[in-house]
Amino acid sequence: MTTAIIDNGFTTSSGTRRTPIHGRSDSDASNDSETIINDGYHPRLANKDLTPLKKQTWSWYNIFAFWMSDVHSVGGYVTAGSLFALGIASWQVFLALIVGIVIVQALVNLVAKPSQRTGVPFPVTMRSVFGVKGANIPAIIRGIIAVAWYGVQTYLASESLNIIFLKFIPGAHALATGYSFLGLSALGWISYGILWVAQACVFWKGMDTIRKFTDCAGPLVYAVMFILAIYLVIRAGGFGAIDLNLSSGKPLNFMESIPVMITAIALVVSYFSGPMLNFGDFSRYCNSYKAVKKGNFWGLPVNFVVFSLLTVICASATVPVFGELITDPIKTVEQIDTPFAILLGGITFVTATVGINIVANFVSPAFDFSHVNPQKINWRTGGMIAAVGSVIITPWNWYSNDQAIHYTLDLLGALIGPLFGILVAGYFIVAHQRIAIDDLFTMNPKGRYWYHNGFNLNAVLALVFAGIPSICCAVLPSPLKQMGIIDLTALSNFSWFIGAGLGLAIFTLLERHHPQIVMLAADDPEVNDGNDAE
Repeated sequence: MTTAIIDNGFTTSSGTRRTPIHGRSDSDASNDSETIINDGYHPRLANKDLTPLKKQTWSWYNIFAFWMSDVHSVGGYVTAGSLFALGIASWQVFLALIVGIVIVQALVNLVAKPSQRTGVPFPVTMRSVFGVKGANIPAIIRGIIAVAWYGVQTYLASESLNIIFLKFIPGAHALATGYSFLGLSALGWISYGILWVAQACVFWKGMDTIRKFTDCAGPLVYAVMFILAIYLVIRAGGFGAIDLNLSSGKPLNFMESIPVMITAIALVVSYFSGPMLNFGDFSRYCNSYKAVKKGNFWGLPVNFVVFSLLTVICASATVPVFGELITDPIKTVEQIDTPFAILLGGITFVTATVGINIVANFVSPAFDFSHVNPQKINWRTGGMIAAVGSVIITPWNWYSNDQAIHYTLDLLGALIGPLFGILVAGYFIVAHQRIAIDDLFTMNPKGRYWYHNGFNLNAVLALVFAGIPSICCAVLPSPLKQMGIIDLTALSNFSWFIGAGLGLAIFTLLERHHPQIVMLAADDPEVNDGNDAE
């Protein structure tokens, strides 16, 4: 099999000219990395964006910056602050934060390995588990989830941008109240459109530009957070005037606090479940698995704890400064009288939200939709499908509706856990970290990942059997409580764990009872063995 390094010249290693795969352009996603396409790769499974990278150039800092962009958002700020409202002491909240984020770090390292070792994105690694055709199932599920959240995050960021316009442009008030279309004010459309275009421009430039953006966005938010914390502490009269204990409600004794701490840990893990599943799309660019783990360490436990401390300081200081507890950083900035502070803070947190939106909800659906039809949909086209879809769903109409959120995002999100469990079981337990990379791109029925007409029925069944209980745990407790039947609200906080555990266990059992994944020899030259990774 002749190997070709695909660059702008379309030249094979033997020096012969070849026809480009239908549907790819000369400047697709990986403009910072060439990719490898063998002559036997089927066009229905391969394009320049999905095939293995020739060079993996990202360092540990790029992974660290990725997590900074992911953590340093309005959602991350509010989530960290909201845990203090669970009724447990501050030290217990911090313990839950640390335990939860260490669990996330361990799980992210698992997801990162197959993509880093093979140099391919998440949907392609899923071919080794679901089959070369069956991998479209998790790709479509993940793509739809990302489109929904992309719309929501863009809308939330646009709300922050509205504050800046209302503060500095008097005529903006008329646009915010006098005109509306499809449930959104004229000012809302302007802010949403600005952010939509800005994100599309960053995305369109490719992964190298996205990497540079995240490298800068995370430190920028940190700088502003430190400035905001110092400002609020000074305004409050020093640390002596600040009560860092944000716990509310009746104090809990030790035994009562244990289940609440466990719930807090589950909430931390659930908050990161989306980026955790998507992480393979980024770890594929890293130059070593050791660098991935180092970046995850600094970007998750270290970064998250520091950011949480800043969050607590800022939120605690709002009580003596503004007379009320404010856990939304945008509203905190809005309360500051200085125009420059409002402008700087607003732009910074908008940038932070744009950062998490691009890395968590733009890049991944681009790979997912490209994976469905590589001949006609490249990475950029896939991303723009997601961007257009985020407008069509008009997220501002259903984001404020608790029931709509509950029966859409909660339902779809409940499938993230099973997909995670099945991937981990397939790669680590069943396949022993071995993947035949070339077989990920062949439609030959003799290929290792053809299974049954391109589908591994064990993976499909595991997704169904694990997905149904996970969805029930996420969706049913709320209506059952409203009808006064039974209160299972606490169960919904653990839907990810239930889905992931069931997915892992069911798939492992099915593979042992009726094996589909062929055990590969470690010394096979066609096999990538992850056991020798650093």
